[in-house]
Amino acid sequence: MPDLPPVNLTSVTSRPLHAVLLPPADAPGRMLEALAAALDGTGPAILPLDPSLPPARLAALLDAFAPSAIESPEGRERYAAAPSGAGPAPGVGAGTALVIATSGSTGRPKGTELSAAALVASARASLRRIGAGRGERWLCCLPAFHIAGIQVLVRSLLSGTEPVVAGRLEPGTLAASGCAHVAVVPTQLRRLVDAGDDLSAVSTILLGGAAPGAGLVRAARAAGGRVVTTYGMSETSGGCVYDGVPLDGVSVDIGADGRIRVAGPVLFSGYRLRPDLTAGARDGRWFVTSDLGSIGPAGELVVRGRADDVINTGGEKVVAAEVEAVLGTCAGVREAAVVGRPDPEWGEVVTAVVVPSDPSAPPLLADVRAHVRARLPACAAPAALLIVPEMPMLPSGKPDRAALRARTA
Repeated sequence: MPDLPPVNLTSVTSRPLHAVLLPPADAPGRMLEALAAALDGTGPAILPLDPSLPPARLAALLDAFAPSAIESPEGRERYAAAPSGAGPAPGVGAGTALVIATSGSTGRPKGTELSAAALVASARASLRRIGAGRGERWLCCLPAFHIAGIQVLVRSLLSGTEPVVAGRLEPGTLAASGCAHVAVVPTQLRRLVDAGDDLSAVSTILLGGAAPGAGLVRAARAAGGRVVTTYGMSETSGGCVYDGVPLDGVSVDIGADGRIRVAGPVLFSGYRLRPDLTAGARDGRWFVTSDLGSIGPAGELVVRGRADDVINTGGEKVVAAEVEAVLGTCAGVREAAVVGRPDPEWGEVVTAVVVPSDPSAPPLLADVRAHVRARLPACAAPAALLIVPEMPMLPSGKPDRAALRARTA
């Protein structure tokens, strides 16, 4: 693969932060320009936000992260508000190029600060791992206000190309795009597989954002897709482990509490205006994730699921993602999610939410329970089953667990 062009990280002492509210169609235009300027230091750091958010949610994010200006299709305007009325907020650190808005388990917004060096290190390592060459284009079908979409833009910049933007990933989109590489979430890939799309139309399909289930990956590869599963988050500049193997320069470890820990040049600098949260997430050079994992027999990282998605039922702890993975191999199940439903006797009961393969013949609770009990401890077998026509999803492509819990309550 040819050498990629260096990124000029201009020396600055402090930088303003601009919120960027642009529609997806502007990703190869103004968003790409704003990101390039943030990376090379010729422009402000950027805070990409979803312009379609409800006004109250958008106002809460702006108040929490306190940018100095807002850029929208109408132009740039000064943002005068400050958090808690405490006066003007400071700029970001000299090396910070990007702030990504994420929500913790409590729903409180967190602004993950990423340096240009971390973003570029991640993108370079990604391109090297998949063997992507200069001039090869990327299809952008993920929002540019999430780290996965941003990294498609960073890889495009390093490859010397403009991304092709698809508002919705439909059958035939891969072939029509003329792109070599694409990043998707499991829901998008599932739709392409179900439609019988030719997945060999692109050289690489990076799959991340949520646990895909072995059945989906097998089906996609059988349809001709070179699927590379990725694990990562905003704090790691996106995917930092590909097919269980850390990218070059990245180290992965499992802590005594079972949580996955990550170190390397791709890590975030801190949380915007929240040094307390930053201190709680770092242990020396390690970032302590909220995910449980283990190291497999071949040295690969095995992600079990989120620590805050552990269901406590009758004193037994069940990792929701492990049950979801098993349900993905159950006959009649197209998609599955697992949540804990409050129960006065058991504390929580394991509840499966299933999109059936055939709506006219959905799987029965007895069959689902038997399938899980044959592969996991008895306590993991769902005690309740909810059949839904489609899975409620977040814009990031992950199941909306708050909505699922509300529906199963």
